[in-house]
Amino acid sequence: MADATYSDRIGFPMYSRCPTPFNATKADPAMVDVRRADGGERAPGTGGLPEGRYGASGAGRDARADRKLRIVGWVLAVLSLAGLGWIGADYVGGQPVSGRVIKFKVVSGRTVEVHLEVHKDADATGVCTLRTRAADGGEVGRKDVTVADRAEQVDRIVTVRTTRRATSAELVGCEPRETEGH
Repeated sequence: MADATYSDRIGFPMYSRCPTPFNATKADPAMVDVRRADGGERAPGTGGLPEGRYGASGAGRDARADRKLRIVGWVLAVLSLAGLGWIGADYVGGQPVSGRVIKFKVVSGRTVEVHLEVHKDADATGVCTLRTRAADGGEVGRKDVTVADRAEQVDRIVTVRTTRRATSAELVGCEPRETEGH
């Protein structure tokens, strides 16, 4: 029973509804039987398309086309990565004033202290907008902070007055302030 096929073990033939095998050459003389003579898999060399049916085989032409497509793909990939790098560097380096909230502390029901860190050019002036929110998500305070210090990094503790108790503080954004005459 060790050499028995799955069909023998389960008691009925799998994948076969006909008791005799189908012979393509008897059914249609124009059809070619591509099985090996011993009834196994396909005969060697018969795995491809019929000769001349779909144009010239052109194995060399296919290899050249594949190589060209591969080169075009690599060029497009490199250009895409370079473009993304350029956009990212422009975005990060192109912001003359940026900032972040280091921490905040709710001092009372009407006051929040915010530790603000601002990065900018030493000679630039910027304005950063802070916002505080209540537990329900509503805005309860907002303050614009002008940063004109002659330093590239400025740390500042800012007091924001609120209309009711705040539970969070966030930086809305920073932007450069244009000076008169420029």
